[in-house]
Amino acid sequence: MLVVMIVVFGGMMWWQSKKSKQAQQEKQDFRRNLQPGTEVITIGQVIGKVVEVDEQYEEIVIDSEGSRLRFGFNAIAREYVRPAYVSDDEVDENGNPLTDEDAETPANDDASQVPIEASIESSEATDAETDGGNETETK
Repeated sequence: MLVVMIVVFGGMMWWQSKKSKQAQQEKQDFRRNLQPGTEVITIGQVIGKVVEVDEQYEEIVIDSEGSRLRFGFNAIAREYVRPAYVSDDEVDENGNPLTDEDAETPANDDASQVPIEASIESSEATDAETDGGNETETK
């Protein structure tokens, strides 16, 4: 019985080691094959596009919102794929997508929105009317 447990335990350790080495090799191949223009995310959650790859020093330069940052190959976690976004207007209450005949065009809220300058002017005019046009000075 003890021999069977040792063999099973040894087999599990060998299998885990093999899977770990395979995953490490895939990650290393990904980092070595990075090309400029690929969007990546670092282990520090910085997202950017690859600008330059320097295999001699194992460094990579990424552009993130106009800032160029230099990282070591080990800092690149994976290729970045932007998650899909679905608006609440496109799904029903259960999260299922609406069909074309169920989907309604959203109401136009532009008519109810007033530019900030217009709302300030109208509130100043309202304040002047309530004061009766008399301004009081505080001492």
